[in-house]
Amino acid sequence: MTQYMPDQADITIDLKHQTLSLNKHNKWYVISSGKNGIGEAENSGKTPRGWHTVAEKFGHNLPLNTVFIARQPTGEIYSAAFAMLHPERDWILSRILWLSGLEAGFNQGEGCDTYTRYIYIHGTPDSEPMGLPMSHGCIRMRNADIAEMFELIPEHALVYIAE
Repeated sequence: MTQYMPDQADITIDLKHQTLSLNKHNKWYVISSGKNGIGEAENSGKTPRGWHTVAEKFGHNLPLNTVFIARQPTGEIYSAAFAMLHPERDWILSRILWLSGLEAGFNQGEGCDTYTRYIYIHGTPDSEPMGLPMSHGCIRMRNADIAEMFELIPEHALVYIAE
């Protein structure tokens, strides 16, 4: 495994304080991580720790509140009224940064693989609380924040998720 130093991260996510920092851009945001806590196990609903990379990005130039299903824009735009018609959905909005673990046997590989767990950094309805763990394992952000970050962070950027 390649060893990285925390100051090498393009994105640092602090799960204890529910923040995300863009180290080279001197920006930080309040986020929401997994309501089931912290962990790498498949099907746990927990947010994985350690070193990751932004494997893929989705949503370039799409309007804020664009609705995604399976990383594809549906053509729908989220609103409170639209949400009432679809109460079963876990809303993934605006932009997606799909993460891939870099630590074999920890967040990469069978039973713990961040990428095959579909762990994203993504937008969520602005009515959802931030600063509290409420997601299904992903990192949720305000839509304006994820759109801003999306433009600043390239694919293959280094991400460190700290407990």
